[in-house]
Formats: sequence, structure tokens, C-alpha cells
Amino acid sequence: MRKAFVDLHLRPPIEQADKVRSLLEKSASLGYSVVGLTFPAEADKGSIENMRKICSDVGLDLVSRVDLVPKNAKELLRTLCSVRWRFEVVAVYCNSREVALQAAKDRRVDLLLFSPSEAGRHFFGPSEAKLASEKGAALEVNLAPLLYLEGRARISMLSVLRREVSIANSFNVPIVLSSGATSPSMLRRPEDYAFLSYLIGLDLNYAKKALSDNPISIVERNRRKLSQNYVCPGVFIVKRGEDC
Repeated sequence: MRKAFVDLHLRPPIEQADKVRSLLEKSASLGYSVVGLTFPAEADKGSIENMRKICSDVGLDLVSRVDLVPKNAKELLRTLCSVRWRFEVVAVYCNSREVALQAAKDRRVDLLLFSPSEAGRHFFGPSEAKLASEKGAALEVNLAPLLYLEGRARISMLSVLRREVSIANSFNVPIVLSSGATSPSMLRRPEDYAFLSYLIGLDLNYAKKALSDNPISIVERNRRKLSQNYVCPGVFIVKRGEDC
């Protein structure tokens, strides 16, 4: 069976439908089946459904996503309360160790995300990995920045990503490979990203899993939770009716 490839992190200017469509059409042509579009936290259901229709038109399954950029743990907790049940994927940019630790230990967070261009602002160590492993969060690695970073910045980023991948593997933290693309020129085929990830310590088989099985698992888990039949972890309504 052919793998369904996922790019869980597309970041077009969501208010510009033509640019969104251009990015989605390119994604479909490159072989992706599922894409995550980043919406602002205040996005309403109507705007998300409009984008879902555009995705359907080009043959893609849309995953609604929000990227939180909290200043501290308290702000993260407050924001999670308002967004968790409105988006299919919640990612957190961990720009401090305080935020990284809080995000890693909160089951409402799906993806831990770090600066795409500043290696010094990565805070993923054994403590964060242990918490993420226990709570079900994954480490997301955006690969598009590796295409435009140059010189020392690229070398530093590769070094940091290799360390983070090694730590994630040591603690069985799932890794998700995404593009983080804002325009079609930043996109590559899934196979190209899989080969590129060799530079950060992933073998080809795991890289393909990080582009398919791992993100799909997150999406399916959250869609079950967002369904009207979900009650609480492990409990779902299987039958409705007057006699139940």
C-alpha cells in the first residue's frame, strides 16, 4: 500500500486565498495527501471550513493547526484553554526552557517546535524529552529552513537538530518532519525531505515514518477526541438512542 505523506506545517498568509491555493496545489503535485495549515488562534470555524474546501478541490485532506508563541508558562496554560478544542493540531514554539518544560508536560500540546533559524534558542534536552514521552507530545523538525540557511547558521542548526533527534530517539519521543514552508519555492517532495533528514541523523525508513505514520497518528488521535462521541480519555459513546 502506498504511504500517505503528510506536511503538517504549511504557513502561507492565510488571509490571501490565492497564495494559499498556490501552496496547496504545489503540495498536491509533489505527492502529499494531508497538509496542516497554520491558522491564527482567533480563526473562526467558517474560515477553517473555507480552507478545507480549497484543500478538497486540489485533492488534499486539511488539518487545522495553531502555532502558539507564549511568553511564559502561565500564558501557555491560558491560551491552551481557548484553542485546544478548536484545532486538530496544537503546536508550541518553545522559546524558553520554562515554556518547553510546560509544553512537554501538558497533554493538550501535540508538537514541540523550536526556532527554525536560531540554534541558540533550542531547549530540547533529556528533561523535556522524558516529559514529552510520558504525555504523548512529538518533536517537530521543519526542514525548509535547511534549504535557505547558509554558512555557520546552517552548520549550527544541523548540529543542534542532530542532538535533538538523538535525544528524542533515546526517550522514544516521536519525530514529525514538516516543511514549515510559506511559499511553493520552499517545498520539496517527501522523498527529498527523507534523504535530507539523513543530515540530522535519521535513517531513510524512520524519516518516511516521520513524514507519514507519526503525523497521521496525531491527526487521527485528535479527530477522535474532537468527535461528538468522545467523553474522556479511553471512553467513547458507541451507541445513541432513547433506550441507551
